[in-house]
Amino acid sequence: MVNVFFWEEHQDVKEKKLGNFPRLWASPAEAVFFIAGILFVIGTINVFSASFVLGGQLFRDGYFFLTRHLISFAVGFVAMLAAAVIDYRKIRRGWLLLAILAVVGLLVAVHFMGVEANGARRWLNLGGFTFQPSELAKLTAIIVTAAYLGAQLDRGRPVSLKSWPIAVSVVLGVFVLKQPDMGTAAVIVGLSLVLYILAGIPKQELYALALGGAGMTVYLVYAAAYRAERIWAWLDPWAYQQTSGYQTVQSLLAIGSGGLFGSGLGMGASKFHYLPEAHTDFAFAVLCQEMGFMGAVVVLLLLGALAWYGLQIASKAPDGYGFFLAAGVTTLVVGQAVGNIAMVSGVVPVTGVPLPFISFGGTSLIVNCAAIGLLISVGRRTTAKVFQPGSRSTPAHRSRLKLVK
Repeated sequence: MVNVFFWEEHQDVKEKKLGNFPRLWASPAEAVFFIAGILFVIGTINVFSASFVLGGQLFRDGYFFLTRHLISFAVGFVAMLAAAVIDYRKIRRGWLLLAILAVVGLLVAVHFMGVEANGARRWLNLGGFTFQPSELAKLTAIIVTAAYLGAQLDRGRPVSLKSWPIAVSVVLGVFVLKQPDMGTAAVIVGLSLVLYILAGIPKQELYALALGGAGMTVYLVYAAAYRAERIWAWLDPWAYQQTSGYQTVQSLLAIGSGGLFGSGLGMGASKFHYLPEAHTDFAFAVLCQEMGFMGAVVVLLLLGALAWYGLQIASKAPDGYGFFLAAGVTTLVVGQAVGNIAMVSGVVPVTGVPLPFISFGGTSLIVNCAAIGLLISVGRRTTAKVFQPGSRSTPAHRSRLKLVK
């Protein structure tokens, strides 16, 4: 069944490529599928271990969060299969406009009818289940930007930040910032900017982007008192260990107490109300405490492998759209993972970025599954040689991508 699912359009190309990959997988697309599955299994174990105490106390059901996690995965798995089977090249024009309008509509609905928690209004209540539209905005920003940049490079046209996908990403980011959720807003805009940088924007725009981004970051941090306090707590969490630095201190204590092999599944003490958000944003700290350094290394290696095979798919995409879509999805999943692990380890300030497949979060899990499906869709249509901007040859005979200077 797996071989049929990952069957490529050019079988002769596939036979030539089999020798280039470990025997464990027949292609990068198949590798991505199984690596994501392994991460999900590890995440499921960690979600249950980190949440059964909270579930039992709040809902008198230790399996409450695990059940919702598995339901979200069932929906996400269907979305992944659908995205993998559909030709990504058909997601253009009218579909893109529909996606933009739908996401904007959901973000507007959050502003008026959203569920408020911890001082933020980020969720919509759908029949007892909460849905976070900002997660969907991340994937929408990637698809819209990839479709535009791919068409520009395929036709040999220059790329500039003065284009409509940037405007769409900024609008989505502003709506999310109003919730407020600065971390997710930065991710939405940042994903588009990363793809533009890969496409090769002019140096003048790159310098202006760096200066403008630094200035905007400083402004947004000090525009709200709680953000500025988070920065100070990040610089010296022990001085704020009873207030803004409490999460970081407890996270570091959990990571350090895990040792080499951890305290054992279910045996970590952090989930007993010592570490807030133990099953969501700080799930990696619980994993380190219960699975130890070796468990953390396994997760990091899997994320590294996912990044490697994702970039392999991007480098052999048949067109510009596929290249940027694969690169964007890889950045979305692996980039968020790096950001979350850095946050949990105290390397960067505390933000609301989850760890894909490891943290509890229904919408995040569904969107990440759909994103993996799009990556597989590109991987199923890879060619032996990738495209060159402006090339008029057929996809199967294009040469290596050269980014526009």
